[in-house]
Amino acid sequence: MTEVAERGSRNTGSLGRTTIADGVVAKIAFLAAGDVEGVHALGSGLSRSMGAVRKRVPGGGAATHGVKVEVGEKQAAVDLDIVVEYGEVIPEVGKAVRENVISSVERMTGLEVVEVNIAVSDVRLPEEEEAEAERVV
Repeated sequence: MTEVAERGSRNTGSLGRTTIADGVVAKIAFLAAGDVEGVHALGSGLSRSMGAVRKRVPGGGAATHGVKVEVGEKQAAVDLDIVVEYGEVIPEVGKAVRENVISSVERMTGLEVVEVNIAVSDVRLPEEEEAEAERVV
């Protein structure tokens, strides 16, 4: 966990402190990355499968598969593993993901994001969606 000084017109640092758990930063990064158009999913196939299992287990909590964070006192670094939709320009998707993650984490936590490393582990093909839909039916 890390501590962040409160912002405001009055010096509130002497009135208490706020701590932010690493898992909070990971959740913010997970949601911010997933909001970017062109991102199909986060995590490799194995981590996505494990995340699906964790979601079904009572008390399994929200999955943040595909996200690793290192949080210090005032800074954070984020590593993401993403799956991109076929046809998307991967460097542009990566740039949009990086910008959205940095913006969200910094706005919500007050931490400075020093880096967001992105690994594209797969490309989601249109026929994969059709095959998956047939299996569900």
